[in-house]
Amino acid sequence: QTAWIVERMGKYNRILEPGVAFLIPFLDRIAYVKSLKETAIEIPSQSAITADNVTLELDGVLYTRVTDAYKASYGVEDAEYAISQLAQTTMRSEIGQLSLDHVLKERTALNHNITQAINEAAQVWGVVCLRYEIRDIHAPKDVVAAMHRQVTAERTKRAEILDSEAQRQSAINIAEGRKQSVILASEALKAEQINMASGEAEAILVKAKATARGIDAVAGSIREGRESAQGAVSLSVAEKYVEAFGRMAKEGTIVVVPGNMGDMGGMIASAMAVYAKVNEGQIRAMEPQRLVGSGAHDSGLGTSQADLNGTDLVGRTDKVAKGVLQGFEETRSKR
Repeated sequence: QTAWIVERMGKYNRILEPGVAFLIPFLDRIAYVKSLKETAIEIPSQSAITADNVTLELDGVLYTRVTDAYKASYGVEDAEYAISQLAQTTMRSEIGQLSLDHVLKERTALNHNITQAINEAAQVWGVVCLRYEIRDIHAPKDVVAAMHRQVTAERTKRAEILDSEAQRQSAINIAEGRKQSVILASEALKAEQINMASGEAEAILVKAKATARGIDAVAGSIREGRESAQGAVSLSVAEKYVEAFGRMAKEGTIVVVPGNMGDMGGMIASAMAVYAKVNEGQIRAMEPQRLVGSGAHDSGLGTSQADLNGTDLVGRTDKVAKGVLQGFEETRSKR
């Protein structure tokens, strides 16, 4: 790990190898002793100006190794000093090509460039530069304060941007939630209205079918000529007639009544007469259908039979009306 350079009579003779070696007194002498180990050379602090005119104070450490003891001894007077000065000048040159921000960001690339430049110049010296490390970078106080303010402003800007983005996203989420709530509420209301409409339609249909069946039953009883059915219908018409005048008197402030309001019998007779007229009109409206269904030779007989049925119905209606009037008269006399 050490090279011993022997000179004989002031001239380079040989490099001693490890082991036993013999020298001639007064003729041979050890002129140089070079260590072949890796050596760390401290580069003192120096000033350098960046591309954006900022003065920096830099120091570093240079790691070298002697590869050729002969060149290191006879190629340069002081290899360590020469390497140190070359490192300083190369570092100033590289720093001058970069701005302050790039100097701080690209220290690895800067170290590589300095090492490559030193190796190109130190080949003839028998020394190789293994690596160069920038140890400290000192900027002026005002520049450091400005950098601190810049970092603070940048972080404040990022915080405000993140805060605004969060508020924006929150507002969007709230609006989306309200939108979905309104949509769901409208769909629920729509479904409710559809269900209510369906229920009302079903109720109306059932009520209409029940009413139709009731009407068919009444009509069937009337067609069969049952006097009890005729009497029930007549009594129902009379009750509805009287009940209608009673509601008019209760619900309204102005009531239009017939002139013979005191004559209850006359009112019932009028209602029954209306009912008789309606029945007579229905019989006449159905007469053409009967004529079409019967043959031409039975036309005269069918017409006379219809007249007899109409006359019979009117007679029965008058009979029922007289019975109803008589009942009302008996009730009024008892009271």
